[in-house]
Amino acid sequence: MNDLQELLLDLQSPAIVLELLGLVACLALAWLVSWALGRRATAGGSILFGHQLIDGVLFPALAVVFTYGVKLVLLKAQRVPVLKVALPVLVSLALIRLIARVLAAVFPNSRGARVLEQVVSWLAWGLVVLWVTGLLAPMMDALDGLEFMLGKTHVSILHVLEAIFTSGFVLVLALWLSATLEQRVLNRAFADLSMRKVAANALRVLLLVIGTLFALSSLGFDLTALSVLGGALGVGIGFGLQKLAANYVSGFVILLERSLRIGDFVRVDGFEGRVTDIKTRYTLVRAGNGSESVVPNELLLTQRVENLSLESRHLLQTCTFWVGLESDVQRVQSLLEQAALCAEWVLAMPAPQALLAEVAPQGLRFNVNFWMEDPVNGQSLTRSRVNIAALSVLRAAGVMLVHSPQEVVLRHTQ
Repeated sequence: MNDLQELLLDLQSPAIVLELLGLVACLALAWLVSWALGRRATAGGSILFGHQLIDGVLFPALAVVFTYGVKLVLLKAQRVPVLKVALPVLVSLALIRLIARVLAAVFPNSRGARVLEQVVSWLAWGLVVLWVTGLLAPMMDALDGLEFMLGKTHVSILHVLEAIFTSGFVLVLALWLSATLEQRVLNRAFADLSMRKVAANALRVLLLVIGTLFALSSLGFDLTALSVLGGALGVGIGFGLQKLAANYVSGFVILLERSLRIGDFVRVDGFEGRVTDIKTRYTLVRAGNGSESVVPNELLLTQRVENLSLESRHLLQTCTFWVGLESDVQRVQSLLEQAALCAEWVLAMPAPQALLAEVAPQGLRFNVNFWMEDPVNGQSLTRSRVNIAALSVLRAAGVMLVHSPQEVVLRHTQ
Protein backbone atom coordinates (compact mmCIF):
# COMPACT_ATOMS: atom_id res chain seq x y z
CA MET A 1 0.00 0.00 0.00
CA ASN A 2 1.49 3.32 -1.08
CA ASP A 3 1.23 6.70 0.63
CA LEU A 4 -1.71 7.84 -1.48
CA GLN A 5 -3.78 4.76 -0.61
CA GLU A 6 -3.01 5.17 3.08
CA LEU A 7 -4.04 8.81 2.88
CA LEU A 8 -7.36 7.92 1.23
CA LEU A 9 -8.06 5.33 3.92
CA ASP A 10 -7.25 7.81 6.70
CA LEU A 11 -9.61 10.36 5.15
CA GLN A 12 -12.49 7.90 5.63
CA SER A 13 -11.98 7.89 9.40
CA PRO A 14 -14.57 9.71 11.56
CA ALA A 15 -11.73 11.42 13.41
CA ILE A 16 -11.13 13.79 10.51
CA VAL A 17 -14.02 15.94 11.76
CA LEU A 18 -11.85 17.13 14.62
CA GLU A 19 -9.04 17.90 12.18
CA LEU A 20 -11.37 19.88 9.93
CA LEU A 21 -12.62 21.89 12.88
CA GLY A 22 -9.04 22.55 13.96
CA LEU A 23 -8.05 23.61 10.44
CA VAL A 24 -11.00 26.00 10.16
CA ALA A 25 -10.16 27.43 13.58
CA CYS A 26 -6.52 27.96 12.52
CA LEU A 27 -7.56 29.76 9.35
CA ALA A 28 -10.03 31.93 11.23
CA LEU A 29 -7.48 32.79 13.90
CA ALA A 30 -4.86 33.62 11.24
CA TRP A 31 -7.33 35.93 9.48
CA LEU A 32 -8.32 37.58 12.77
CA VAL A 33 -4.70 38.27 13.75
CA SER A 34 -3.92 39.59 10.24
CA TRP A 35 -6.97 41.85 10.37
CA ALA A 36 -6.06 43.16 13.83
CA LEU A 37 -2.50 43.95 12.75
CA GLY A 38 -3.30 45.25 9.29
CA ARG A 39 -6.42 47.38 9.83
CA ARG A 40 -4.29 50.40 10.71
CA ALA A 41 -1.82 49.92 7.89
CA THR A 42 -1.67 53.14 5.87
CA ALA A 43 -0.13 51.79 2.65
CA GLY A 44 -2.32 49.44 0.63
CA GLY A 45 -0.83 46.49 -1.16
CA SER A 46 1.96 45.92 1.37
CA ILE A 47 4.00 42.72 1.44
CA LEU A 48 2.64 41.50 4.76
CA PHE A 49 -1.04 42.40 4.38
CA GLY A 50 -1.58 42.70 0.63
CA HIS A 51 -4.70 44.44 -0.62
CA GLN A 52 -7.28 42.29 1.20
CA LEU A 53 -5.30 40.67 4.06
CA ILE A 54 -5.63 37.14 2.64
CA ASP A 55 -3.46 37.95 -0.38
CA GLY A 56 -0.51 39.04 1.78
CA VAL A 57 2.24 36.96 3.36
CA LEU A 58 1.14 37.23 6.99
CA PHE A 59 -2.13 35.28 6.64
CA PRO A 60 -0.70 32.04 5.13
CA ALA A 61 2.40 32.26 7.36
CA LEU A 62 0.25 32.46 10.51
CA ALA A 63 -1.98 29.68 9.17
CA VAL A 64 1.10 27.46 8.77
CA VAL A 65 2.22 28.14 12.34
CA PHE A 66 -1.21 27.56 13.89
CA THR A 67 -1.90 24.45 11.80
CA TYR A 68 1.45 22.93 12.69
CA GLY A 69 0.72 23.52 16.37
CA VAL A 70 -2.66 21.79 16.09
CA LYS A 71 -1.00 18.93 14.24
CA LEU A 72 1.48 18.38 17.07
CA VAL A 73 -1.35 18.31 19.59
CA LEU A 74 -3.59 15.91 17.66
CA LEU A 75 -0.72 13.54 16.80
CA LYS A 76 -0.70 12.46 20.43
CA ALA A 77 -4.21 11.02 20.11
CA GLN A 78 -4.85 10.18 16.42
CA ARG A 79 -3.61 10.30 12.85
CA VAL A 80 -3.86 13.64 11.05
CA PRO A 81 -4.31 13.03 7.30
CA VAL A 82 -6.14 16.33 6.70
CA LEU A 83 -3.48 18.44 8.37
CA LYS A 84 -0.80 16.40 6.61
CA VAL A 85 -2.23 17.61 3.29
CA ALA A 86 -3.12 21.12 4.49
CA LEU A 87 0.37 21.99 5.74
CA PRO A 88 2.23 21.70 2.39
CA VAL A 89 -0.64 23.53 0.69
CA LEU A 90 -0.35 26.42 3.16
CA VAL A 91 3.45 26.44 2.90
CA SER A 92 3.20 26.65 -0.90
CA LEU A 93 0.64 29.44 -0.59
CA ALA A 94 2.91 31.38 1.77
CA LEU A 95 5.87 30.93 -0.60
CA ILE A 96 3.84 32.07 -3.61
CA ARG A 97 2.47 35.09 -1.75
CA LEU A 98 5.96 36.03 -0.55
CA ILE A 99 7.46 35.96 -4.03
CA ALA A 100 4.45 37.68 -5.62
CA ARG A 101 4.33 40.53 -3.09
CA VAL A 102 8.10 41.10 -3.07
CA LEU A 103 8.30 41.20 -6.86
CA ALA A 104 5.28 43.52 -7.04
CA ALA A 105 6.88 45.89 -4.52
CA VAL A 106 10.35 45.92 -6.07
CA PHE A 107 9.32 45.71 -9.76
CA PRO A 108 5.79 47.18 -9.88
CA ASN A 109 5.53 47.46 -13.69
CA SER A 110 7.62 44.50 -14.79
CA ARG A 111 6.05 41.80 -16.96
CA GLY A 112 8.97 39.51 -16.23
CA ALA A 113 8.09 39.63 -12.52
CA ARG A 114 4.55 38.44 -13.30
CA VAL A 115 5.83 35.61 -15.48
CA LEU A 116 8.25 34.54 -12.72
CA GLU A 117 5.38 34.62 -10.22
CA GLN A 118 3.32 32.28 -12.41
CA VAL A 119 6.26 29.91 -12.88
CA VAL A 120 6.86 29.73 -9.14
CA SER A 121 3.14 29.12 -8.53
CA TRP A 122 3.05 26.17 -10.94
CA LEU A 123 6.23 24.70 -9.43
CA ALA A 124 4.97 25.07 -5.87
CA TRP A 125 1.60 23.45 -6.55
CA GLY A 126 3.33 20.74 -8.58
CA LEU A 127 5.56 19.89 -5.62
CA VAL A 128 2.50 19.72 -3.38
CA VAL A 129 0.82 17.25 -5.73
CA LEU A 130 3.96 15.12 -5.88
CA TRP A 131 4.26 15.14 -2.09
CA VAL A 132 0.62 14.18 -1.54
CA THR A 133 0.77 11.38 -4.09
CA GLY A 134 4.04 10.07 -2.63
CA LEU A 135 6.02 10.62 -5.82
CA LEU A 136 8.24 13.38 -4.48
CA ALA A 137 10.74 11.13 -2.67
CA PRO A 138 11.28 8.74 -5.63
CA MET A 139 11.66 11.69 -8.00
CA MET A 140 14.27 13.31 -5.73
CA ASP A 141 16.20 10.02 -5.54
CA ALA A 142 16.14 9.77 -9.33
CA LEU A 143 17.38 13.36 -9.73
CA ASP A 144 20.11 12.71 -7.17
CA GLY A 145 21.30 9.78 -9.27
CA LEU A 146 21.69 11.93 -12.38
CA GLU A 147 25.22 13.28 -12.11
CA PHE A 148 27.57 15.12 -14.42
CA MET A 149 31.15 16.32 -14.19
CA LEU A 150 31.82 19.98 -13.41
CA GLY A 151 35.59 20.22 -13.61
CA LYS A 152 36.73 17.49 -11.23
CA THR A 153 33.55 17.46 -9.15
CA HIS A 154 30.50 15.23 -9.51
CA VAL A 155 27.36 17.36 -9.40
CA SER A 156 23.83 15.95 -9.40
CA ILE A 157 20.73 17.51 -10.90
CA LEU A 158 19.15 17.59 -7.44
CA HIS A 159 22.06 19.61 -6.07
CA VAL A 160 21.71 22.13 -8.92
CA LEU A 161 17.98 22.51 -8.26
CA GLU A 162 18.62 22.95 -4.54
CA ALA A 163 21.19 25.65 -5.32
CA ILE A 164 18.73 27.48 -7.57
CA PHE A 165 15.92 27.24 -5.02
CA THR A 166 18.08 28.33 -2.09
CA SER A 167 19.65 31.22 -3.99
CA GLY A 168 16.27 32.40 -5.26
CA PHE A 169 14.72 32.24 -1.81
CA VAL A 170 17.59 34.14 -0.21
CA LEU A 171 17.47 36.82 -2.93
CA VAL A 172 13.72 37.21 -2.47
CA LEU A 173 14.24 37.70 1.26
CA ALA A 174 16.95 40.28 0.52
CA LEU A 175 14.59 42.17 -1.82
CA TRP A 176 11.85 41.99 0.81
CA LEU A 177 14.16 43.42 3.47
CA SER A 178 15.32 46.22 1.16
CA ALA A 179 11.75 47.12 0.17
CA THR A 180 10.65 47.13 3.82
CA LEU A 181 13.57 49.32 4.90
CA GLU A 182 12.92 51.67 1.98
CA GLN A 183 9.26 52.12 2.96
CA ARG A 184 9.69 52.26 6.72
CA VAL A 185 13.10 53.91 7.21
CA LEU A 186 14.41 55.64 4.08
CA ASN A 187 11.18 57.49 3.29
CA ARG A 188 11.36 59.10 6.72
CA ALA A 189 15.12 59.56 6.96
CA PHE A 190 15.57 61.30 3.59
CA ALA A 191 13.20 64.05 2.56
CA ASP A 192 15.04 64.61 -0.73
CA LEU A 193 13.83 62.21 -3.42
CA SER A 194 17.26 61.86 -5.05
CA MET A 195 19.01 60.95 -1.78
CA ARG A 196 16.26 58.47 -1.04
CA LYS A 197 16.81 56.93 -4.46
CA VAL A 198 20.57 56.51 -4.07
CA ALA A 199 20.15 55.11 -0.55
CA ALA A 200 17.57 52.61 -1.77
CA ASN A 201 19.76 51.50 -4.71
CA ALA A 202 22.85 51.13 -2.53
CA LEU A 203 20.93 49.20 0.13
CA ARG A 204 19.41 46.86 -2.45
CA VAL A 205 22.78 46.13 -4.08
CA LEU A 206 24.40 45.51 -0.68
CA LEU A 207 21.66 43.13 0.48
CA LEU A 208 21.68 41.24 -2.82
CA VAL A 209 25.45 40.75 -2.63
CA ILE A 210 25.24 39.56 0.98
CA GLY A 211 22.32 37.26 0.13
CA THR A 212 24.16 35.75 -2.82
CA LEU A 213 27.29 35.09 -0.77
CA PHE A 214 25.21 33.55 2.01
CA ALA A 215 23.36 31.29 -0.43
CA LEU A 216 26.58 30.11 -2.06
CA SER A 217 28.18 29.49 1.31
CA SER A 218 25.20 27.48 2.58
CA LEU A 219 25.38 25.24 -0.49
CA GLY A 220 29.04 24.42 0.12
CA PHE A 221 30.67 26.61 -2.53
CA ASP A 222 34.19 27.81 -1.81
CA LEU A 223 33.93 31.60 -1.77
CA THR A 224 37.69 31.96 -2.27
CA ALA A 225 37.12 30.76 -5.84
CA LEU A 226 35.18 33.95 -6.46
CA SER A 227 38.44 35.90 -6.33
CA VAL A 228 39.28 34.50 -9.77
CA LEU A 229 35.88 35.57 -11.04
CA GLY A 230 36.36 39.00 -9.49
CA GLY A 231 39.71 39.41 -11.24
CA ALA A 232 38.21 38.38 -14.57
CA LEU A 233 35.33 40.76 -14.04
CA GLY A 234 37.75 43.59 -13.30
CA VAL A 235 39.65 42.91 -16.50
CA GLY A 236 36.37 42.79 -18.42
CA ILE A 237 35.28 46.12 -17.00
CA GLY A 238 38.67 47.61 -17.79
CA PHE A 239 38.52 46.59 -21.45
CA GLY A 240 35.00 45.96 -22.64
CA LEU A 241 32.62 47.46 -20.08
CA GLN A 242 34.12 50.92 -19.61
CA LYS A 243 31.04 52.77 -20.79
CA LEU A 244 28.69 50.59 -18.75
CA ALA A 245 30.77 51.01 -15.58
CA ALA A 246 31.13 54.75 -16.21
CA ASN A 247 27.35 55.12 -16.52
CA TYR A 248 26.76 53.23 -13.27
CA VAL A 249 29.33 55.26 -11.37
CA SER A 250 27.99 58.48 -12.90
CA GLY A 251 24.50 57.59 -11.72
CA PHE A 252 25.60 57.37 -8.09
CA VAL A 253 27.66 60.57 -8.45
CA ILE A 254 24.65 62.47 -9.79
CA LEU A 255 22.43 61.22 -6.97
CA LEU A 256 25.02 61.99 -4.29
CA GLU A 257 25.97 65.43 -5.60
CA ARG A 258 22.31 66.28 -6.31
CA SER A 259 23.36 68.37 -9.30
CA LEU A 260 20.26 66.91 -10.96
CA ARG A 261 17.17 65.94 -9.04
CA ILE A 262 13.95 64.21 -9.98
CA GLY A 263 11.53 66.92 -11.06
CA ASP A 264 14.16 69.35 -12.42
CA PHE A 265 13.61 70.88 -15.86
CA VAL A 266 16.81 70.44 -17.87
CA ARG A 267 18.20 70.94 -21.36
CA VAL A 268 20.78 68.38 -22.47
CA ASP A 269 22.09 67.50 -25.93
CA GLY A 270 19.41 69.62 -27.63
CA PHE A 271 16.57 67.96 -25.71
CA GLU A 272 14.75 69.68 -22.87
CA GLY A 273 12.23 68.32 -20.42
CA ARG A 274 11.60 67.27 -16.85
CA VAL A 275 13.68 64.60 -15.10
CA THR A 276 11.22 61.83 -14.24
CA ASP A 277 13.63 59.18 -12.91
CA ILE A 278 17.34 58.69 -12.29
CA LYS A 279 18.42 55.08 -12.74
CA THR A 280 21.85 53.72 -11.96
CA ARG A 281 22.73 53.59 -15.68
CA TYR A 282 20.56 56.25 -17.34
CA THR A 283 18.25 59.18 -16.63
CA LEU A 284 14.76 59.62 -18.07
CA VAL A 285 13.89 63.12 -19.34
CA ARG A 286 10.31 63.74 -20.47
CA ALA A 287 9.51 66.68 -22.75
CA GLY A 288 6.34 68.75 -22.61
CA ASN A 289 4.89 66.93 -25.64
CA GLY A 290 5.12 63.57 -23.86
CA SER A 291 8.20 62.21 -25.64
CA GLU A 292 10.80 60.67 -23.36
CA SER A 293 14.57 60.60 -23.80
CA VAL A 294 16.93 58.06 -22.23
CA VAL A 295 20.13 59.94 -21.39
CA PRO A 296 23.22 57.94 -20.30
CA ASN A 297 24.46 59.18 -16.94
CA GLU A 298 28.00 59.65 -18.24
CA LEU A 299 26.66 62.25 -20.69
CA LEU A 300 25.24 64.28 -17.80
CA LEU A 301 28.71 64.52 -16.22
CA THR A 302 30.90 65.03 -19.28
CA GLN A 303 28.76 67.47 -21.29
CA ARG A 304 27.07 70.77 -20.59
CA VAL A 305 23.65 70.41 -18.97
CA GLU A 306 21.38 73.39 -18.40
CA ASN A 307 19.38 72.92 -15.23
CA LEU A 308 16.58 75.44 -15.64
CA SER A 309 15.11 74.74 -12.22
CA LEU A 310 18.20 74.34 -10.02
CA GLU A 311 17.53 77.54 -8.07
CA SER A 312 13.97 78.32 -9.15
CA ARG A 313 11.27 76.88 -11.34
CA HIS A 314 10.78 80.29 -12.98
CA LEU A 315 12.16 80.82 -16.48
CA LEU A 316 13.04 84.10 -18.24
CA GLN A 317 11.62 84.52 -21.75
CA THR A 318 11.99 87.25 -24.39
CA CYS A 319 9.76 88.44 -27.24
CA THR A 320 10.92 90.95 -29.89
CA PHE A 321 8.89 93.66 -31.67
CA TRP A 322 9.85 96.24 -34.33
CA VAL A 323 7.86 99.51 -34.45
CA GLY A 324 8.18 102.73 -36.46
CA LEU A 325 10.68 105.46 -35.63
CA GLU A 326 7.90 107.96 -34.90
CA SER A 327 6.47 105.79 -32.10
CA ASP A 328 6.39 107.05 -28.50
CA VAL A 329 8.98 104.93 -26.70
CA GLN A 330 7.46 105.20 -23.21
CA ARG A 331 3.96 104.47 -24.49
CA VAL A 332 5.14 101.42 -26.43
CA GLN A 333 6.99 100.15 -23.36
CA SER A 334 3.88 100.52 -21.22
CA LEU A 335 1.67 98.78 -23.80
CA LEU A 336 4.06 95.84 -24.17
CA GLU A 337 4.42 95.34 -20.40
CA GLN A 338 0.63 95.42 -19.93
CA ALA A 339 0.19 92.91 -22.76
CA ALA A 340 2.71 90.54 -21.22
CA LEU A 341 0.92 90.67 -17.87
CA CYS A 342 -2.34 89.67 -19.53
CA ALA A 343 -0.88 86.37 -20.80
CA GLU A 344 -1.37 83.21 -18.76
CA TRP A 345 1.60 81.79 -16.78
CA VAL A 346 3.44 85.15 -16.89
CA LEU A 347 4.52 86.23 -13.41
CA ALA A 348 3.62 89.64 -12.06
CA MET A 349 6.70 89.61 -9.82
CA PRO A 350 9.26 90.18 -11.17
CA ALA A 351 7.27 92.42 -13.49
CA PRO A 352 7.74 92.22 -17.28
CA GLN A 353 10.11 94.80 -18.77
CA ALA A 354 10.02 96.26 -22.27
CA LEU A 355 13.48 97.50 -23.22
CA LEU A 356 14.51 99.52 -26.26
CA ALA A 357 17.20 97.23 -27.60
CA GLU A 358 18.07 98.83 -30.93
CA VAL A 359 17.49 102.00 -32.98
CA ALA A 360 17.84 101.49 -36.73
CA PRO A 361 16.73 103.38 -39.85
CA GLN A 362 14.03 100.78 -40.34
CA GLY A 363 12.54 101.27 -36.86
CA LEU A 364 12.83 100.61 -33.13
CA ARG A 365 13.42 97.14 -31.69
CA PHE A 366 11.86 96.37 -28.29
CA ASN A 367 12.64 93.24 -26.24
CA VAL A 368 9.94 92.23 -23.77
CA ASN A 369 11.52 90.22 -20.93
CA PHE A 370 9.12 88.32 -18.68
CA TRP A 371 9.26 85.42 -16.23
CA MET A 372 7.00 82.42 -16.72
CA GLU A 373 5.78 80.29 -13.85
CA ASP A 374 6.81 76.79 -14.94
CA PRO A 375 8.73 75.74 -18.09
CA VAL A 376 6.90 72.41 -18.26
CA ASN A 377 3.71 74.26 -19.19
CA GLY A 378 5.24 75.15 -22.53
CA GLN A 379 7.66 77.93 -23.37
CA SER A 380 6.48 78.26 -26.97
CA LEU A 381 2.84 78.48 -25.90
CA THR A 382 3.61 81.25 -23.39
CA ARG A 383 5.59 83.27 -25.94
CA SER A 384 2.75 82.84 -28.42
CA ARG A 385 0.25 84.21 -25.93
CA VAL A 386 2.45 87.21 -25.19
CA ASN A 387 2.92 87.87 -28.91
CA ILE A 388 -0.82 87.68 -29.56
CA ALA A 389 -1.63 89.98 -26.64
CA ALA A 390 1.07 92.51 -27.67
CA LEU A 391 -0.04 92.51 -31.32
CA SER A 392 -3.64 93.17 -30.29
CA VAL A 393 -2.66 96.00 -27.92
CA LEU A 394 -0.32 97.70 -30.42
CA ARG A 395 -2.89 97.55 -33.22
CA ALA A 396 -5.59 98.95 -30.96
CA ALA A 397 -3.28 101.84 -29.95
CA GLY A 398 -2.40 102.64 -33.56
CA VAL A 399 1.29 101.74 -33.23
CA MET A 400 2.67 100.72 -36.60
CA LEU A 401 4.78 97.59 -36.81
CA VAL A 402 7.64 97.51 -39.31
CA HIS A 403 9.79 94.82 -40.85
CA SER A 404 12.98 93.87 -39.05
CA PRO A 405 16.23 94.71 -40.85
CA GLN A 406 17.34 91.99 -43.20
CA GLU A 407 21.02 91.19 -43.60
CA VAL A 408 22.02 90.81 -47.24
CA VAL A 409 25.24 88.92 -47.99
CA LEU A 410 26.79 89.39 -51.43
CA ARG A 411 29.05 86.63 -52.70
CA HIS A 412 31.49 87.33 -55.49
CA THR A 413 31.87 84.46 -57.92
CA GLN A 414 34.25 84.21 -60.80
